[in-house]
Amino acid sequence: MHAAEFLGLERTDEPLRWTMPITEGIATRGNFLFGGCGLGAAVSALEAECERPVIWATAQYLSFAMTGEQMDLYATIAVSGKMTTQSRVVARVGDREILTVNAALGEKPIPYDEQWVTMPEVADPEDCPLRSDLVADGKSIMSRFDMRLAIGTPWDAFDGTRAPGARSALWVHTPDVEMSAAAIAILGDYVPFGISQALGNWIPSNSLDNTIRVHRLEPTEWVLCDVRIDSVSRGFGHGSVYLWTESGELLATASQSAVLHKQQD
Repeated sequence: MHAAEFLGLERTDEPLRWTMPITEGIATRGNFLFGGCGLGAAVSALEAECERPVIWATAQYLSFAMTGEQMDLYATIAVSGKMTTQSRVVARVGDREILTVNAALGEKPIPYDEQWVTMPEVADPEDCPLRSDLVADGKSIMSRFDMRLAIGTPWDAFDGTRAPGARSALWVHTPDVEMSAAAIAILGDYVPFGISQALGNWIPSNSLDNTIRVHRLEPTEWVLCDVRIDSVSRGFGHGSVYLWTESGELLATASQSAVLHKQQD
């Protein structure tokens, strides 16, 4: 299926307006919209409106869309040139602004296709353990992913030992979802996961933003989310996610900042 169908995103009769119900299947365990799904929905809508592929897109998360609510996405085509379109999306629930997305779309027939970064050496997905659940979960978006822990510590084994180099990785498989920029945007939202791995303890956090930069789209059953945390300071964490095919082709990079929260006693 296309990512729009996975998300429940639909075009309305009003030009440049899309709508998406916030269901458990695209929400976190806290019953609010998973950030990657918000960015993925905007990317999907903009690619359909502009009829061009996304080069980069950045989301700023402003408020929470809760399960049971309806989120409307309003697209604006700011500038459309011969090769590139600059555009944006504002997503709202009623009068409440949930997120804004700015993006550039297009492609040029330039005969260079190079990659200098390399995928970390990890075991194949079938040889990696299932990612353990923090809590029992059969309804949130996490229940729709098959996730294997390639580098890192299971939630129930945290003992303060920090991930070497603040680096962790997950193999993620989303059954039946076609490869697309929107699908990749959904999978780029793993800096909060990496922060806990980097600190060696479960630290609740949520994304303030997410920027996806698409390199190439290649078919792959599993995507490796290679999470690299740069720093944690003043109550915020910053890092990147490199997204790889099983054969080591770079699909995209994502970068995020996240706000940390105190654990509940």
